[in-house]
This record gives sequence, structure tokens and C-alpha cells, in this order.
Amino acid sequence: MSNETGGELDLQAILKKAEQQTDFPDVPLDEFTPPTYEEWKEACIALLKGAPFEKKMYTKTYEGITFDPMYFRKDTEDILPKNSFPGMDDFLRGAQPSGYLGKPWGIAQACDETMPAENNELLRHEQEKGSTIYHIKLDSASLKAQDVRTAAAPGDEGVSVTTLDDMHTLLNGLKLDKYPLYLYAGESALPMLSLFAGALKASGQDLAKVRGIVGADPLGELTAGGKNTKAIASLYDEMAQCAKWAISNAPGLKTVFVRSDVYSRGGANDVQESAYTLATAVAYLRAMLERGLSIEEAAGQIMFGFSMGANFFLQIAKLRALRPLWAQIVEAFGGSKEAQRMHIHARPALFFKTVYDPYVNMLRNTTEIFSGVVGGVDSFESSPFDEPIRKGDEFSRRIARNVQIILQEEFGLLQPIDPAGGSWAVETLTKQMKEKIWAEFQAIEGKGGMLKALQEGYPQSEIATILAERFKASETRKDRIVGNNMYPNMTETLLDPRPEDMAENKKQRTDQVEEYLADIDETFKAEKLAALKTAASVDAAIEAAQAGATTAEIAAAFAGANSEEVTAIAPHRWSERFEALRKLTEDYKAEHHDNVRIFLANMGPIPQHKARADFTTGFLQVGAFEVLTNNGFPTVDEAAAAAKESGADAVVICSTDATYPEIVPELAPKLHEVLPEATVFLAGAAPKDLLETYNEAGIDEYISVKANCYKILQLLQKKKGMIA
Repeated sequence: MSNETGGELDLQAILKKAEQQTDFPDVPLDEFTPPTYEEWKEACIALLKGAPFEKKMYTKTYEGITFDPMYFRKDTEDILPKNSFPGMDDFLRGAQPSGYLGKPWGIAQACDETMPAENNELLRHEQEKGSTIYHIKLDSASLKAQDVRTAAAPGDEGVSVTTLDDMHTLLNGLKLDKYPLYLYAGESALPMLSLFAGALKASGQDLAKVRGIVGADPLGELTAGGKNTKAIASLYDEMAQCAKWAISNAPGLKTVFVRSDVYSRGGANDVQESAYTLATAVAYLRAMLERGLSIEEAAGQIMFGFSMGANFFLQIAKLRALRPLWAQIVEAFGGSKEAQRMHIHARPALFFKTVYDPYVNMLRNTTEIFSGVVGGVDSFESSPFDEPIRKGDEFSRRIARNVQIILQEEFGLLQPIDPAGGSWAVETLTKQMKEKIWAEFQAIEGKGGMLKALQEGYPQSEIATILAERFKASETRKDRIVGNNMYPNMTETLLDPRPEDMAENKKQRTDQVEEYLADIDETFKAEKLAALKTAASVDAAIEAAQAGATTAEIAAAFAGANSEEVTAIAPHRWSERFEALRKLTEDYKAEHHDNVRIFLANMGPIPQHKARADFTTGFLQVGAFEVLTNNGFPTVDEAAAAAKESGADAVVICSTDATYPEIVPELAPKLHEVLPEATVFLAGAAPKDLLETYNEAGIDEYISVKANCYKILQLLQKKKGMIA
């Protein structure tokens, strides 16, 4: 190695010189006094300018947990996991000792094309572009094991599957010996499992090499629909049959998929979502144990699916709390350490996604993926940003998939292991979540388990309470929904929902099914279905599927009593009411070429009224109303004259608290005089000592940070005649 002059490089001299250059003298810090918490608090109080410290600096959550402004080691010393390591003990710090370094979390992008052949192409495309799990999403009819020929809306939410030929087409060319497969099968895994196993056997594939899940969640389906096709006990019989078959024939395949979606989409808080999902899993454990499985076998068949919500730190704490709680539960049943290991699949919570300004959903999804990864998921499904509107396309799917790939490949999130471990805030929140989830879980157990609690209506009532709180918080904009109740994009055009032609879907799928069934030996099929009714086993179901039986025929062959009925938990989204309100305005505008017109009576020069005028404009544009702005008026008479000329439906007086006592008593009556039908608002909240004065002058409503945005906008819609 030579230097620029051609001589040999004196490495020792360079190292010595570098050492001399970096030999800095010690700098004493004695002159700096470390600030105390009280000093910091006093500085905060000064900056808050009179706002109460306890109200502004502490954040209450829907879970009944209060976020502190700062966390300290002295307060968390006893709960720090000093002697616990990832993949060990109660799995608080992760399910695997090597975290994602040994095995990255699985990228499980859901594939939902209606036709089996098209969905097969999508599955292979996703895998080629970076997905590491084949994730099949079924349509509503397939989840209920309905024959597509009698289905109401084939392909509404996913792929349509009725026959063995459909499954063979769906799985054709997939590398199932290399990549896991996820398929949520609805209330019973048996019909889809029989098609799945039958198709693989027919193609000569080794079931022992298959990994993943073809899983059922009968209580979840009961909660979502209010009723199943048969009684829970019968579905538990099928669950046990599927589990036993998988253990013997496909040990890498799970058959129970406990999903929190129904609770999350209903508006549940994270404690409710977690506790009710755990209680559901315990019900399945008991059912399988009663039907002859060991705790090792039963626990090994269960995979969990959780929704990642909007509160970033609570999502991390939720996952870290769930693992030790599940380990504790399985241990109580006598399960080994391996049986206590929780397998968690996650996805962004659909509850928090919006139809308006949907591109913001990309950002929401990214934070939810991030929290899931930090919390320690085993696999993740990143939803397309347009999920609330339509099935994804190449663009939205690519963005969703690439977020995960970038987090793994560019952001370095495969390390460190348990990045939240030791965080004073996260460890505190984890402890609080564990305690609250366990208490709510015990409440369900005290009612006799999840089924009895659902029949009583307890989870439904508890979630309805939280949903109402969420809606109220969104109405007053305490919860800010970007692009909906805050910062609306007034130039936005809604995305094309691209509705599928259900009649054409049904025709195509009916033709495909009947073409396949035309070659079926009906006598032989009848024999296999008769044998299935007698044997009631998965092997018999596979033989029936191979003989041409449809999912509906296989499901019907397993006898069962009538289903229990419970009050269903309907799906919601936090922005749905504001979306409906804005859509009402837009539809009225399109039909009548008219809108709610609001005149801003801006008083004084721009610096005097601008802050309140800008706030009011954003407040009213949430309803897609037309806001008439101006640069302000020097006199009350000029403002009233301009308001009259505008012919507006409402007027908002905008100025400052200091000028209102002089302006309002004079201007408000004039506004009512020139616009007798108009509603007169004041921008800002009236002081208690002036409220009566302003009301008597003619102020009808107040627009402030405490105002109920939803109700005020709805009031204006009613006066305009948009609402009957």
C-alpha cells in the first residue's frame, strides 16, 4: 500500500497522530446543575400560560390508562425486565430468542380477487414482489360454506371457492413447501380444509411439508353475524376433528384462528379487544381438551390475529402484555413452555381508516406496522390504503407491501431484539395493560366464559359504550381525524369504488362450477357424502371433496343443532359519521346546484380577525360548505351590508375577545335584520359574564375548540333542507 508520493504508508505514525488529535482534555460539568422535575414542571406551567398542567400534560386513553408527561427509572425499577430475555420466561420480550434476526416477521399480503385463477395470479405476484406468506382472503359466501350458485354477492370481499377444482386452481403453482399459507375459513375450517387437503393430495404434494393455517373462529363469526349455521358445540366438534387431523397429517398447519377484528371494528378499546380475544381462545382450549386433545396439541393449533390501532405506544404495550398473559393461561392448563408461546398475526385496524383523504391511510398503516413490529408480531398484513373503499389495485397493493419490505431492508427493523425493552414508558404501559386485560378477562370468566358473556350481551354493551365515547370525541374534534373532522381537502374527488358486477361474477362462477360438476359421478359422490355423514371425519370429508362435493354439501353432512343467537357487534369506522355528513352535502350540491353558504363577518384588520377566520373556515369546510371570506370590515354597518348582499345561510362574526364586547351587541341584531333566516355564530367561546349579553344580542351558536362540530354542521344541513 503506497501513499500519494509513492512511499510506504507509515501506519503506526498515522495511528499515533490520530491518537494525539483525539486526546481531548476532560471537561468538568460541575458548573451545570441538573434540573429537577419541579423546575421542569414550573417551566411547563409558564409556557402553558394559565392552562392547567394536570389537564394538558396528562393524556387519558379509552383504556382507562393515563399517559404521564414523563417516566422515570425510579418509578419503574421494580418492573424492568433485568433478568428476562427474548424467547424465554413468559415471552414478554418476544416469542423468539433471536427476534427477527433469525427469522424476519412474515409479510402476509391478503389476496382477494374474485376468480380463483385471478387470485392465484395475485398470490404468485405478491410472492415474487416480496410477500413471504400466501394469504388467501375468502368472500362472504365462501366463509359461510355457501355454494356460489346460491350466493348473493360472489367475490364481495375475496375469492369465491366452492369446489375442489376452485381450490386446485387457487393453489396451482404455489410453493407451499417453501412459503406458509394463511386462509381464514370462517365458523368452521372443515369445508375449506377438506378442499385444501384434497387438492394437494391430488397434485401429489406432501402435506407434512405444508405450513401456515386454515383456521376457524366460530365465536368470532357468531359475534359478527349474531348467528351461525349450527350450534357452537357442533362447530367445536368440527374444530377438534380438524385439529386432530392436522396434528397427524399436516403438523405444520394450524386450524384455529382467533381474530380480534370483530371487536376492533366495533370500536373496542385495546383492553376489550385483547381480553375478549383471550377469552375466546380459552373457550377453544377447553372445547378441544373436552374432545380428547392434550393441552400441547390444543395450544399448538391456535394462532391469534390482532388489529393494530391508532395509539402507537399502547399497541406496543398490548402485544408485550398479551404474550405473558397467554403463557400464564396455558401454564394453568398444564402446558409446556413451547405450548405457551403465542403466535401473533396482525393487521392495521380498519376502524381507523377513512374514505375521505384516503392517502393518509398510508401513514396510518405505517405507524401501525411499526408499532406491531416493535411489539413483536410474527406476521403482518399491510392493508392497501383504499381498503375502506374497494379492493386494492396494483398501486395500492405495491405501496402496502413495500412499506413492510422497506422497514425490513432499509430501516433496519430486524434489529435490535425487543427494541422497546427497558423503556420506562413502555414497561409501565405494558404492566398497566396486563393488569387491565387480565381484569377484563376475569370478568368474562366470571360470567361463565365467552359464549355466555355474549349471550348476556356484556361485551356488546361494553364496546358500545367505548364506541359512543369515540364518536363524541370525534364530534368535538378531541380526536382529530385528518381529512375528515380536521383539515378537509376541499378539492378532493372521491376514489372510484370500482364496484364489481355481482351478476356477472355469479354467472362466471356458476359456469365454472357447473362445468366442473358436469364430469362428476353423482352416484359416487352421493356414496362419499353418505359415508361422510356416518364417519364425520376430515378424511371422509376429503374423499367427498375429491368425489366432487361442494363446500355446502360437506358442511351439511356434519349434523348440528340450531345456532345460538346473540346481539351482533356491527362494524364501524371512527370517521363514518363525518363522511356521511360530507357526502350528504356533496350529493345535495350536485343535485340542486346549491350549498350551505356561510359569510364571515371579519371585523377589523387582518391580524385582528385572521386566527378566528381561519379556524372557522376549517371548522365549516368539514361539512363541505361554501365559506365566503374577505379581508375584514372597519365598521359594523359595512359588515352587515356585505352579509346582506351575500344572501348567506349563516354568518360568523370573527374578531377577538377584546373587541367582541363592542362589536357583538351592535352587529348581531343588524345581521338578523338583514338576513332574517340566517343563523348567526360567534367565532370563539363567550366568557361567562358576557354569555347572556351575546345571546340576547342574537348569537345563536358559538364556534370554538370546544364546540360540537358534527352537531353544528348537521344543524346547518337541516336548515338548508339537506336532511328531511
